[in-house]
Amino acid sequence: MKDFKKYTYIPAPPEEVYLALTKDISIKLWTGAEVEFEEIPGTEFSFWDGDITGKNIEFIYGKQIVQQWYFGEENEPSIVTIKLHEDKKGTSLEFRQTNIPDEDYEDFTAGIQEYYIGGLFDFFDE
Repeated sequence: MKDFKKYTYIPAPPEEVYLALTKDISIKLWTGAEVEFEEIPGTEFSFWDGDITGKNIEFIYGKQIVQQWYFGEENEPSIVTIKLHEDKKGTSLEFRQTNIPDEDYEDFTAGIQEYYIGGLFDFFDE
């Protein structure tokens, strides 16, 4: 199992980035796919028609989102922590994920950078 950490600058205030990550209509816009999501701890969610599924753990408005992402029954839960920090005229986003299975690591982290973080960046980079 491996961990992954990535820092990205997003050209929007932390509150706007937070809303884009927690409102199903916004998530649908930047992922371009079906999504099931509620900003309620303990609820399960699904991105990209179920390609990524998990459970919401904690929300701190404008600052932090903690989720559990699933990698099959036999694997330990993977914890994703997204922290938002005010930075100049935008947001410094820290994406941290634990327990990514070794065999999935390369493909999965490439996908996260291109579609998740990349999609979010493109959404605000108008």
